[in-house]
Amino acid sequence: MAKRILITDDALFMRVTLKNILTQNGFEIVGEATNGVESVELYKSLKPDVVTMDITMPEMDGISALKEIRAFDPEANVVMCTAMGQKNMVVEAIQSGAKDFIVKPFQPERVLEAMSKLAA
Repeated sequence: MAKRILITDDALFMRVTLKNILTQNGFEIVGEATNGVESVELYKSLKPDVVTMDITMPEMDGISALKEIRAFDPEANVVMCTAMGQKNMVVEAIQSGAKDFIVKPFQPERVLEAMSKLAA
């Protein structure tokens, strides 16, 4: 069974890039969110296996959304998506319960490694 993924990023290009990498490798994209507020709402209704979460977004940033999702579901698998140079935010995200992180621009092998690890 394909693992169900919720993609969260305010940049359409990044969502499309991730979607292409994942769907070409057997993952199912169950939803896309453009900010943390949407991501939390979609997580509650869709119950995906894994969420990819951009750190920097309007309305609600990825770390706040991560904390809300983990409060709702302590077992949630969230992978943070970060630009280079956001090391402090990655550390905070991991301490807040993120299971892994991937760096932009996305390397397909690294994205698949992170997803496969959580989908196992």
